[in-house]
Amino acid sequence: MKRLELRAAGRESKPRSYESCRSLRTRSSRLASGSRGFTLMELMVVISLMLILLAIALPMYTAAVTHAREAKLKQNLSTLREIIEKYSLDKGHAPQSGDDLVQAGYVKMIPEDITGTTETWQWEQEDDPEKAWDPNQFGIKDVHSGSNEQSTDGRPYSEW
Repeated sequence: MKRLELRAAGRESKPRSYESCRSLRTRSSRLASGSRGFTLMELMVVISLMLILLAIALPMYTAAVTHAREAKLKQNLSTLREIIEKYSLDKGHAPQSGDDLVQAGYVKMIPEDITGTTETWQWEQEDDPEKAWDPNQFGIKDVHSGSNEQSTDGRPYSEW
């Protein structure tokens, strides 16, 4: 009786044949194994696109890093020149070395040159007694980078 009610309602499940179950099993296993991976061609296309984007971005990145290093050098040179001038005005004579600027409290520490160290700064000494702050005591009149590299504008950093 229950079977008749289910049949009338159209909800009775029909038994599946062996062939239909087997075809479902092979189709699902084929889909599972074939759709999980990528083909070699797909991988090559993706890797090629990534290499093209990298080839575009890398020169931009290196140019930005170089520009930042040069901007830092310009700022450090400007700061050191300003401090040398302030020291000379306050003391009446030019500093004898970069350490004089630190010991007098004009700067906490000597900033780094573009080479990444403070040891490569080229301190230009006064040599003309008429232009010196104190003709009896010569000192530093200017500072330059100690790097021999060329800047992006073609001049060596040591000429800045």
